[in-house]
Amino acid sequence: MRKIQGLPNLVNYLESVDYPLAVEEITDLMLRRKIPHRKAYKDVIIFNLEHIDWWIAEQRKQRLIENS
Repeated sequence: MRKIQGLPNLVNYLESVDYPLAVEEITDLMLRRKIPHRKAYKDVIIFNLEHIDWWIAEQRKQRLIENS
């Protein structure tokens, strides 16, 4: 299971897979429970990259549907 910790690492990962998002956008998605994440401790956020990859694929599918 591939995991990363923290928003800066997620921003870098998203850029590397051609799905760039700003920290503010990710924070908003987390508050609305729209992006997979887990709070391990008070200020420690863990992202499972398998879940993030699935989420990205779903977002891209949704955009294709909306643009059709």
